[in-house]
Amino acid sequence: MKTVSLKIDDSIFGETEKILSRISISRNRYINEAIEYYNKVQKRQILEKRLKAESELVKKDTMNILKEFEKIDYAD
Repeated sequence: MKTVSLKIDDSIFGETEKILSRISISRNRYINEAIEYYNKVQKRQILEKRLKAESELVKKDTMNILKEFEKIDYAD
């Protein structure tokens, strides 16, 4: 386990404290769960960008292959 010092905006801290007063988890657990959730969101976005980029590459290759097949069809 790592210890981290954070600077949190007053408004975010205040809102967090209000929420924590209504639920039964510690501030530490709440922040850990928030970071874990945000990491998952970021990983999904990174994967989505990567898949889009790879899809574009495949799309270009596929179009080139289709053009080559069209040339073969017309050559017969």
